Amino acid sequence: MNANVKPPLRRESMRIAGRLVQTDDQIEVRNPYDDSVVGLVPAARPEHVREAFAKARAFKPTLTRYERQQILQKTAEMLRDRREVFAALITAESGLCWKDSLYEASRAYDVWSLSAQLTIKDDGEIYSCDISPNGKARKIYTTRLPLLGVISAITPFNHPLNMVSHKLAPAIATNNRVVLKPTELTPLTALALADVLYEAGLPPEMLSVVTGNPSTMGDAMITDPDADLVTFTGSVRVGKHIANTAGYKRVVLELGGNDPLIVMEDADLDKAAELAVTGATKNSGQRCTAVKRILVVESVADAFSRLVVEKAKRLKCGDPSDPETDVGTVIDARSATLFETRVNDAVGLGAEILHGAPRRGALFAPTVVDRVPYDCELVHEETFGPVIPIVRCPDDIAEVIRVSNSTAYGLSSGVCTNRLDYVSRFVAELEVGTVNVWEVPGYRIEMSPFGGIKDSGLGDKEGVVEAMKGFTNVRTWSMPWHQ
Repeated sequence: MNANVKPPLRRESMRIAGRLVQTDDQIEVRNPYDDSVVGLVPAARPEHVREAFAKARAFKPTLTRYERQQILQKTAEMLRDRREVFAALITAESGLCWKDSLYEASRAYDVWSLSAQLTIKDDGEIYSCDISPNGKARKIYTTRLPLLGVISAITPFNHPLNMVSHKLAPAIATNNRVVLKPTELTPLTALALADVLYEAGLPPEMLSVVTGNPSTMGDAMITDPDADLVTFTGSVRVGKHIANTAGYKRVVLELGGNDPLIVMEDADLDKAAELAVTGATKNSGQRCTAVKRILVVESVADAFSRLVVEKAKRLKCGDPSDPETDVGTVIDARSATLFETRVNDAVGLGAEILHGAPRRGALFAPTVVDRVPYDCELVHEETFGPVIPIVRCPDDIAEVIRVSNSTAYGLSSGVCTNRLDYVSRFVAELEVGTVNVWEVPGYRIEMSPFGGIKDSGLGDKEGVVEAMKGFTNVRTWSMPWHQ
């Protein structure tokens, strides 16, 4: 597929248990680069959400492990075979560059394929009871069963395919039913994925996709009586609203991040600078685990900042559909304007712009800002774009850790050092869910545990393995057993 060929205008319907549903009110899905309308989707009302949950609850999945494995693997293979089709859709509705969209499509293959492999693995445990004077000649067994109700899944704009996959694949692997609400900013990819799943053999009652926003749907996705669990990835504000509103049900919240890349005095500065620039600009900086702050000790800061500028200048920022583009747009002009304001505010507090370009609509070029005060808004809040802020710290690991822990977030981190004593302190003292040594904060594989603490989440983990555990109930049973 030629990346420069835009997909035709899509007039989409919701999928409620496989049935195509339209509404009088439509939501326009716009290309952030040129503001063209790339799709129209229905604006669901609470009654549509209620219908989706009711139909899901009434259906009792009976798929065997083998049948689930087959559906998941077929989905993986169809995504692989249609990789460029999905990449074009992602680029059109999100403004992510073609390179990033192709990468996301390939990551989604891993999510579905790994889920397929894990589905056929028995998830039970055995406990012998004759282990104390109070014991008996018995064994206790565990088995994992699907949730009694329905999973409510709410997904963000920054990974229109992969984030949806991380909700759906573990749910299907565990024989659960799902009502999915993708963000109104990038719903087209999720609807296309649902069609792939139906084609792969998923019973339509196991997945509904409703489109809309709170102005038309209210809190229906959060408060529906048949929702047994709400899994949400997105902003802290919305996540806390869900936590306060959901009531007596399980809630899995994967929220924002303000992830540091820490560069110590012994670091290979060229390698560290490469990680800094890549980690801050990939996906247009719109990852909860993107490098949002670079904490570098003062003794190497001058040399490090020169290398960062050198590498940032190599990046091409522009038309997301151009295969040569490295950084596309952010999600909308309003977001880009916020980043511009935050950079200018930091400059007013003593920071210095070393590289950048004027904002054009939603196009915000990679911007290197040095001598950023550690407590200014640019780095104290989550700046969800391709800003590369350098925060200079004293040559004192305790102070570096203090600065790193000074924000409300606690998702991930990357550290550049070869000293084991430093690494052990970072692992023990950084208030985060992940510490990656000589890697960007966002590094993971699709089935490893992922999640944060503080305002980044309540400690529940995602990743295929943990999600499959979280989407099930553990039942224990026992029986006599004589050795």
